[in-house]
Formats: sequence, C-alpha cells, structure tokens
Amino acid sequence: MIKQDLLGSMAEIDLEATKEWYSRGNEWACECGHCRNFLELARNIQFPQQVTKLLESFGIRPEQATYVCQLYDDAEGQHYQFSYRIAGNLVKETKADAAFYTEYIGHCCHETYPYGAPDFPEPHFDIEFFLTLPWMLDESDK
Repeated sequence: MIKQDLLGSMAEIDLEATKEWYSRGNEWACECGHCRNFLELARNIQFPQQVTKLLESFGIRPEQATYVCQLYDDAEGQHYQFSYRIAGNLVKETKADAAFYTEYIGHCCHETYPYGAPDFPEPHFDIEFFLTLPWMLDESDK
C-alpha cells in the first residue's frame, strides 16, 4: 500500500487492487435521464481537469463511478454528487465544511452501502465529488 494525502485526508491506498477492479470496465449502470447525462459528460471528459487527473492516477475512467445522484438543477446547471471506490484505508479523515471546499474539489469518506461496487475488495473508502455540470442531452431526455 502507498500512503498519500488525498483530498485533505491521509490514506493508505492499494493501487493494484483498485486498478484491477476498474480494469473490468464497469460503468455506472443507471438508465435514468440524469445518469445518462452524467455518463455523457464522463465519456466526453467534461469534468474539471483535477478530477480526471486524480481518477487517471488510480486507473479509473470517469464513467466508472460507483455512485451518481443528480441532487437538483438551477440556473447554474445540474448539481451532482458522485463517488469512486478506492481499495485501502483512511488513516485520517478530514471533515468537509464550506472552507474545505474552497481548497478541495471533493473529499474522502467511508460509505458502507455498495452502490455500483458490491464486489469491491475490502478494505475500501470512497472519494466523493459535488460538482455543477451542464446538461448535454436533448431536453426531452430529462
């Protein structure tokens, strides 16, 4: 395992186990309009470069989220919460607050529900993002 600062938390990461699981090519599988929009954005790499670079470092393609939820939409766009599972342990988890998000684009957390990764190796934790993204599909697809 490698030990590194990850989005403000200290983590021990099993990079080989993480890359092996994501090498199977699993994509987020929900077919609702908001999730199809998320997948369109992910496949076309429409996320901030910080997110895509971080995911790349773990061998993760953006469309391989293990959880996706469109929280709400407004004049700014579609507000999404989405996560990716990482094999390893959180040694020190940083609590996210408003000031935290001025420095970081996401945070690390423990999510016990399996979402899109029921067979993920143990132990594990999640990296979670809250981003406002555009609508890419036809309006009738909402």
